[in-house]
Amino acid sequence: MKISCLLLSFALLCSATAAHGQVSLSTVVNLALKNSPKVRAAKADLDKAKANKSEVRDAYIPVVTTTSGYGQSTGAPLNVPTIFSINAQSLLFSFSQKDYIRSASEGIRAAEFVLHNAEIEVVEDTTNTYLALDFAMQRRTVLLQSLDVADRLVSVTSDRITLGVDPKVEAPKTRRTATQIRLQALQVDDDIASNRLHLAQLTGLPETSLITDINSVPAYHLHPGASTTDTASLQDSDGVRAAYASAHARQYTAFGDSRYLLRPQISLAANYSRVAIGLADYAAYYPKFGSPGNSENSMSYGLQFNIPLLDMAHRAKARASAADAARAYADADMQRSVYREGRAKLQNAARELDLRAQLARDDREIAQDQLETLQLQLNQQGGNSQGPQVTPKDQLNAQLQERQKYLDVLSADLQLRQTQVNVMRQTNTLGDWILGAVGGTSTLTPSIPPAAGNKTPDVSGTQPSGASTTPLPQAPGR
Repeated sequence: MKISCLLLSFALLCSATAAHGQVSLSTVVNLALKNSPKVRAAKADLDKAKANKSEVRDAYIPVVTTTSGYGQSTGAPLNVPTIFSINAQSLLFSFSQKDYIRSASEGIRAAEFVLHNAEIEVVEDTTNTYLALDFAMQRRTVLLQSLDVADRLVSVTSDRITLGVDPKVEAPKTRRTATQIRLQALQVDDDIASNRLHLAQLTGLPETSLITDINSVPAYHLHPGASTTDTASLQDSDGVRAAYASAHARQYTAFGDSRYLLRPQISLAANYSRVAIGLADYAAYYPKFGSPGNSENSMSYGLQFNIPLLDMAHRAKARASAADAARAYADADMQRSVYREGRAKLQNAARELDLRAQLARDDREIAQDQLETLQLQLNQQGGNSQGPQVTPKDQLNAQLQERQKYLDVLSADLQLRQTQVNVMRQTNTLGDWILGAVGGTSTLTPSIPPAAGNKTPDVSGTQPSGASTTPLPQAPGR
């Protein structure tokens, strides 16, 4: 089932409010999948791979052509005067053709993995942008609250300076704090505009209608495989599997090229021609043609055997194909190594960011307790002049500190959530997580399930030892 089909119903449910209300995460993901040029390009590559397989396989289907002509000639006939001719020719047997068909099948598998990888990349990009937009809007709300507190702090400090309580140097300090908050607010506005523009380009929706709904973002649950330290036991990404499928395809091609020389190729040929001698001197030179019993209909059919004995160009091509296959396996091995290293670092980063986010929440809770304590002291001190006095200025500073800690929590949470999205993509659970927002149970799978694999041929000098000799992992079915 296509990813776009899995989420189509969600888009239809939300389309009525998309222009003026909140847009859910599942809706923007579905729209991005349908609107993505990357996905459309991958689908076109898949169609091309299928056409390539049909082209190679259809060599066994007879090619039928017809030719006709009309003219006059004199003198010695140069050929049989044929009015029209129908020819049919097809390949019956070739040692190489089956390997070329297997190569085309692996090319389809590679294109399917590339398509799925492109779809997952779009889902990841859309989800991270959606989260960034939502957290930026939350930050803007907090900054506006902080700016109101900072302006009141400037006013209170000015009054205290007028009364001689605070030195004049406190005025630029409080103004500087308010200016910093205004600068942060401008930066957040830029982030909101940038994320909205990017999300609009991904989905095709107008920027003004992109209002996030945080309730549509499901909670993150650690996948059982995400905490394992044995990265080799985890499934490779679609990009890595596409690289190995492409290497398999090149190896089949190399195998087919190596089985060309000294092996018979059998073809079937048939011909029907209609002969007319009225406009030529054919009868003058071949008088027996007009004898009774001879027909103007000519037909032939038979088998043609071709055994290449010496073809140095094709032998060189076979060596080049073998080297190309070996290079493809080496590139796939390198891509797998880079992928596994990056996945391990990403999992460690997710655990570290989880702890950082917890620290930020603890710091904010401490700041909230301090603010509540100052408010309680300010309400209770009244005419009591004993002990340190708590002023409204202290309360405003505590409020600014609490708001700043909350901004730190939002920043840490955003980094954590985006990293968790990346981890889910690496562990092939991002689709389940997205569908979990609406109670779905299906898995995001390639638009077309990968074709059944074939046994990899053993071509001398092309397939290296090691990880690349492992059969290509099969993607789960629908």
